[in-house]
Amino acid sequence: MLPPFAATRPAGLLDSYSSERHPAGLQVLDWSRAQVALMRPSRASRALEAIIRELIDTRDGATYFAERVWGVSLRYDLGGSHPLVGRSAPDFELVDGTKLGELLTNGKGLLLDFDARAPLQALASRWSDRITYVASDAKDRLGLSAVLVRPDGVVAWAGEAALSYEDAAQVASRWFGEPEEARESA
Repeated sequence: MLPPFAATRPAGLLDSYSSERHPAGLQVLDWSRAQVALMRPSRASRALEAIIRELIDTRDGATYFAERVWGVSLRYDLGGSHPLVGRSAPDFELVDGTKLGELLTNGKGLLLDFDARAPLQALASRWSDRITYVASDAKDRLGLSAVLVRPDGVVAWAGEAALSYEDAAQVASRWFGEPEEARESA
């Protein structure tokens, strides 16, 4: 079964796969090469391994390596200015106990509005066949007011106190195609 927006996806959406994923693939390849280099039975490799182990024993070093191994530090270049854009969405826990991951099981994007703003609800309604709108506070919203998440769990747009509804609409058009009313009039 095709995702809800498969027939209405914007032109070029599939082309974004290469520009997003290839740089990430190159990083994984470099990481693998570095691991292989550390396994060589040479004096230089053993010295480098000792330094890496010392780094891992520090809080920052352990965090860095854990983020790399788990893919947490991976960020796709989606052109957004917020540091969360292009990263996997945090698994926000809403006040009712629902987690973000549970809301992404229908193949649609998700607009999570922590402050239940009418303009964001209206914006999401324009893409209601492709974006699920949820108004709820979270136990830890990470300083955000709202977040738009693609069906693959990657943050497409994030807004803090001063939201730009125009930016949110442009991002929704980029990832989810033209809004329903634009398609109906065409």
